[in-house]
Amino acid sequence: MKTGSLQPDSRPANTSAIVELTAHGQDTLSGVPLLARARTFAEPLLTGQRFDTGEDGLAHADGVSVILQGIGASPSLRAAAYLVYASEYLSQPEEVIGRAFGAELAGLVTHTRALVQVQRNARDAWADDVDGPWPAEQVERIRKMLLAFSRDLRVVLMRLASRLQTLRYFAHEGRACPRALARESMQVFAPLANRLGIWQIKWELEDLSFRFLMPDVYRQIARSLDEKRLEREQHIEHIRQTLSRALNDAGVGALVQGRPKHLYSIWKKMQGKGLSIDRVFDIRALRVIVADVPACYAALSRVHELWSPLPDEFSDYIARPKPNGYQSLHTVVRDEQGRSIEIQIRTQAMHEHAESGVAAHWAYKEAGAKGYAGVQASGDFEARVAEARKTVLRQLLAWERDLAASDADAPGDTSGLFDDRIYVFTPGGEIIDLPRDATPVDFAYTLHTSLGHRCRGAKVDGAMVPLNTPLKSGQTIEIVSLKEGGPSLDWLNPELGYLRSTRARSKVRAWFNALAQQATIARGREAVEKLLQREGRTSVKLEELATQLGFRSADALFDVVGKDEYSLRHIEQWLNPSPQELDPDTLIAQRLARSAEQTPGGAGKGVLVVGMDSLLTQLARCCKPAPPDAIGGYVTRGKGVAVHRQDCPNFRQMASRDPERIIPVTWGSQAAGEARYAVDLVVEGQDRSGLLRDVCDVLAQGKTHVHAMHSQTVRDKVHITLTVHTGDTTRLSQLLNKVSQISGVLRARRK
Repeated sequence: MKTGSLQPDSRPANTSAIVELTAHGQDTLSGVPLLARARTFAEPLLTGQRFDTGEDGLAHADGVSVILQGIGASPSLRAAAYLVYASEYLSQPEEVIGRAFGAELAGLVTHTRALVQVQRNARDAWADDVDGPWPAEQVERIRKMLLAFSRDLRVVLMRLASRLQTLRYFAHEGRACPRALARESMQVFAPLANRLGIWQIKWELEDLSFRFLMPDVYRQIARSLDEKRLEREQHIEHIRQTLSRALNDAGVGALVQGRPKHLYSIWKKMQGKGLSIDRVFDIRALRVIVADVPACYAALSRVHELWSPLPDEFSDYIARPKPNGYQSLHTVVRDEQGRSIEIQIRTQAMHEHAESGVAAHWAYKEAGAKGYAGVQASGDFEARVAEARKTVLRQLLAWERDLAASDADAPGDTSGLFDDRIYVFTPGGEIIDLPRDATPVDFAYTLHTSLGHRCRGAKVDGAMVPLNTPLKSGQTIEIVSLKEGGPSLDWLNPELGYLRSTRARSKVRAWFNALAQQATIARGREAVEKLLQREGRTSVKLEELATQLGFRSADALFDVVGKDEYSLRHIEQWLNPSPQELDPDTLIAQRLARSAEQTPGGAGKGVLVVGMDSLLTQLARCCKPAPPDAIGGYVTRGKGVAVHRQDCPNFRQMASRDPERIIPVTWGSQAAGEARYAVDLVVEGQDRSGLLRDVCDVLAQGKTHVHAMHSQTVRDKVHITLTVHTGDTTRLSQLLNKVSQISGVLRARRK
């Protein structure tokens, strides 16, 4: 095999076990067993060929077939493993295999080869000599890609078996395994096998990867166990038989299984929980499966009679199941030699719940916050993995033709479980997660907003393609961009198919919205500057003008002027104020004096001070009272009487501090006439285009003049303060009710 090709991932296997016929004799074509035909077909192509790992091609294929057989795979799937490797040496593999073995097997082989190349590209993105784990986010993308890129999970199953065979090869030959390959096995393939419930492959991948990545630690833990694995297994078998006899004598029917703890699992628990080797109590473990719940507790009682229990290590997950539904009794005891033994006791139903995937065993072993692997088991993708995993146990290992004749409870198709995402590569090998049918433009915006704006072309696997070309998993995308530029308006046309990603579409819209705002600001600036030229006031600083008019910046003023939401007459009035506006206190004093001369007794005054006719009054600026507000007077020092609303916080504070200066006041007859009073209004709402214009329109329809305005936007909320002139706040309340009904307005009130 060529270097850099399939990268079949071990120790030469006994080929006689491969050739013999199995119980699945119906897997035949032309009367010849399919598995035997596939191996005969592959043998002349693979004999003498060496993979870039150093493995013999035929021996690797034999080993993969044996591993698949060990987890219950059908002869059809095992035959596909031979054809995958043989196809590397055919000029037209899909056509040749299709004629000899059928279109279905040919398609499976072709898809597996494509996935292998994609997987290799992902691994090559990291140098072999780089220590430490790969980035967690990128590793998770690779795991998801391996599932999403497969038409069905049989492809992934063959990749797992191939990788395990390669690690076995390096271990058997005593050769150093490439670190990148071992790291990928540990971080990608072992967790993937765990998620799919293929425990036999999972634990061996972990132990072998651990051996190659951390050889010193591996040997240290092995020595710390102070006994060889064979001796440990013999000890476990001895206590298994002892417990089995004891339960049988007690009348408790039980299946007792023993299993040694794997070295990587021991190290992971020591690291995750900060334990020394002598505190890892489940190095030796037994599992007891009984008929029902009462039998669980009867078996527990017998166990504690045989050996001394450790009270702190007992957990009753039957009475208090784990959040994922896991149930079992866990206890740790010490035998006659003082060696610890973990014993799990459960019913058959509990065992199937934990082992067959109904309880998502991978989520239990990799529970992030409460576990020690640091992987959270949550999210929609994990739900689909759990669904796929159930299907794996019923479909992938049995081949769909074996189930085609079964009844209506046959499992559904897995092909659609991961169809909503695709996984493509950057030229540097980084995996990018995109929605299905995403385009090069979506890809560019995912990498960087600026790159998306400047995108003008794309290469897919080295070939130029139109920007609206739907991408497929496994492709390598390169963006051709300008140094400067912006998106095309055509990209927002859904019929042209340039954008599939919501994120990319929002970025394009934001660019055009910003462009439109710039044009609006330029139009508003031009109008304001022309007004200043007509008035001969070109020396006025624009920022100061905006601040005086209540805007946070000159651009904010230009924006509303450009949208025709703010009249230039307000600017004219500020540039050419009337005498009354120059001195409002004097204006009020003069108006009160004229009213007193025209109306005896002060009946025509806007504000009357009870018992003191013609006394100078001024309306307080803090609360800006207007008829028919309840008002009160405060005698100031040298400025007459300041008239406040009685609910004004400042007035209440002054009344409590200087009660002797408070005098009663009331509105005169002029207050109900043509007099106009400045009142502040506050409008709060969602920031949207045209909101200020709609508010001003309602006020204009109510014949209420807006004298000044100030707006402030925080995130998507806008706070508008308006100063209006009115003669009656009762009518103003009606207008505020109408303003509150405007779309986007959250609240309208008097300040």
